[in-house]
Amino acid sequence: MKTKLVSHLEISRLVLGIWRLIDWNKTHQELLSFIKESVEIGVTTFDHADIYGNHECEAAFGKVTKNNSLLRDQMQLVTKCGIKLNTNKFPERKLKYYDYSASYIISQVEQSLKNLQTDYIDVLLLHRPSPFFNPEEVAKAFDQLKSSGKVNHFGVSNFLPLQLESLQAFVEEPLVTNQIEISAYSLEHFENQNLDYLISKKIRPMAWSPLAGGELLTPKTEKGTRLIQAVEAVAQELGVTQTEQILYQWLLMHPSGIIPILGTGKIERIKTAVDSLNIQMSLAHWFQIYNASTGKELP
Repeated sequence: MKTKLVSHLEISRLVLGIWRLIDWNKTHQELLSFIKESVEIGVTTFDHADIYGNHECEAAFGKVTKNNSLLRDQMQLVTKCGIKLNTNKFPERKLKYYDYSASYIISQVEQSLKNLQTDYIDVLLLHRPSPFFNPEEVAKAFDQLKSSGKVNHFGVSNFLPLQLESLQAFVEEPLVTNQIEISAYSLEHFENQNLDYLISKKIRPMAWSPLAGGELLTPKTEKGTRLIQAVEAVAQELGVTQTEQILYQWLLMHPSGIIPILGTGKIERIKTAVDSLNIQMSLAHWFQIYNASTGKELP
């Protein structure tokens, strides 16, 4: 269940996203049990962002895991920063915008550490690329956070190849991942050469929304319906009863080493996802699903 992002950083082969933690409406004990059971079955990496749940998810997670050093030693915590929301938490902001100044990055890491009640972040990601972006400012923040021991590794989210390469030219630490939307439904990063670029740089992507926001479970579009029919056909051939396992394996077998981010608060669905690691899908099956997504055969 472990996979390496770089030689000295191992995370779980599947990551659990915490975006909807507040919506899960779990009690303190229910959430603690859920986190512990996830770790026990091998999903040890948790994906956060400072803004998730209107800035409340990190603190809710930290509240139930605090004072548990054994659990912290087993977990890897990923979080993101850079987006300033204009919510009721920040009434002085008149609009949503991005801030990648060194002072803001550092202040948000300090807040995330406080929220998560931990001494360090395993991986810090810049949440989205910005049209106003000074990589020297980012490098200054990364250097300070690394030297202070507050962040061990750095990466990005939703970046395109040139954006990632431009940042890497200024920062000493190797960027360890790019968290992007990838699913059998969303082929953007197959088509814009982002996955090819990541392979060339030996950077493994994390895939958010691997089930296309539920479209691949209960399709509402013609494309989704066409795609799920192909997935069901592959599942039948392989004797797999859970179609979402085929969708996870479709990502897992890609040579870029895609790491799916699960968005569920149900332990049964996490177990289902873990079981997808045991599925053996052929290359022909992979392309059967790919072709169903594009709606045409390969040229």
